Amino acid sequence: MTGRNLSHATRDKAGSRPAFNGRTAPVLVVGGSGFIGSNLADSYLADGENVIVLDNLSRAGAEENLDWLKTRHGARVHPVIADIRDAAAIEPAFADARAVFHFAAQTAVTTSLSHPLEDFEVNALGTLNVLEAARKAGRNASVIFASTNKVYGALGDLGVAKAGDQYQPTDEAIRIHGVGEDRPLDFCTPYGCSKGAADQYVLDYATSFGLPTAVLRMSCIYGPRQFGTEDQGWVAHFLRRAISGRSITLYGDGRQVRDVLHVRDAVGAYRAVLDEIGMLAGRAFNLGGGPENAVSLRSLLNEIETLLHHPVACEHRAWRPGDQLYYVSDTRALCKAIGWRPRIGWRPGLSDLCDWIRASRPNPAEMQHRRGVA
Repeated sequence: MTGRNLSHATRDKAGSRPAFNGRTAPVLVVGGSGFIGSNLADSYLADGENVIVLDNLSRAGAEENLDWLKTRHGARVHPVIADIRDAAAIEPAFADARAVFHFAAQTAVTTSLSHPLEDFEVNALGTLNVLEAARKAGRNASVIFASTNKVYGALGDLGVAKAGDQYQPTDEAIRIHGVGEDRPLDFCTPYGCSKGAADQYVLDYATSFGLPTAVLRMSCIYGPRQFGTEDQGWVAHFLRRAISGRSITLYGDGRQVRDVLHVRDAVGAYRAVLDEIGMLAGRAFNLGGGPENAVSLRSLLNEIETLLHHPVACEHRAWRPGDQLYYVSDTRALCKAIGWRPRIGWRPGLSDLCDWIRASRPNPAEMQHRRGVA
């Protein structure tokens, strides 16, 4: 949702209010042209619902995702082109919404370090604008916020040891279950601070104003409609680079471990939290693939080589600030609360993403590899 001049971002439909003519109250997806947002919007649209897609279309792939939604679902997609930093521009989109999913964000640690003020304005102030718009609309609409595991900090006190191509925690309970919500919050980097502040504001609006809110602290989500970059969406970024025959940069030694979650499973979790918001308001949950979908960067690269049937060139650079050696979500609280669990394993999920990238953007270099041409 960032990177575009604000006046340009809000020009098209900002300030307008979608007309629903007595139809079922719509779902509002803030950042609905992004990766997870477009997948969630598609799931509700496929059920016959109306969806307001609020986005400033600044992120790579956002316009393509919005066109995809409109092509599939026509008039039930209600785009509002606006920036969450502009409170007046976004307020009309909330007037009829029965529920709000908030995905719009500045998503890169590196960008936050070079542009901390912009990072704050989007992630912290922008989220406060979303909450106020929902509150002022007077519909008591639920607000489900996409937070991040970065609210737990760099986890520098977490003892880890090398185990082949990955780091593993020395604490047996964390090794078995992952990092739980009882982990103290420890914001580091401007990105961690801005998302952490937003995380806490969302929870407080349930306490201070009675707004039914919930927070999902996400690990690494991947899947179709993801236009990943080096700074965010690393699974898709690795695949795209490898498919096009370009080298991949690993920061650090590549033994960092993350739990990855397919976007279809993530969408299922968001929808289930909304369905149970009466019991879950004011709570934060970890959302990720859990220990069964934990994978190191090195191991994922090995699997990509298996999928593509050719080596992937890599280069190493220095560690980046705030990089966690090991983060795997303990999702037991979420599983218990909504009866959810990941259903797509990381290997078949990676293959699914690979198929989508190949189908959506055929690449001459990949075609040569498929034919066995050096």
